[in-house]
Amino acid sequence: MSISINQKLCPQNHICPAIESCPVGALTQIGFAAPKIDKEKCINCGTCVNICPKGALQFED
Repeated sequence: MSISINQKLCPQNHICPAIESCPVGALTQIGFAAPKIDKEKCINCGTCVNICPKGALQFED
């Protein structure tokens, strides 16, 4: 499993609250754009999935 971003669910009008929650710094965001996931850093812990208020960060098979 890995984590992906459903851009249709991401409002992209605020600073993503999941950025600060990532324990390994795998999420980055420029301005109010949808966050990006560094797959090399991501440990698939799911913290960002649980924090995302719109459900845009999701586990994928």
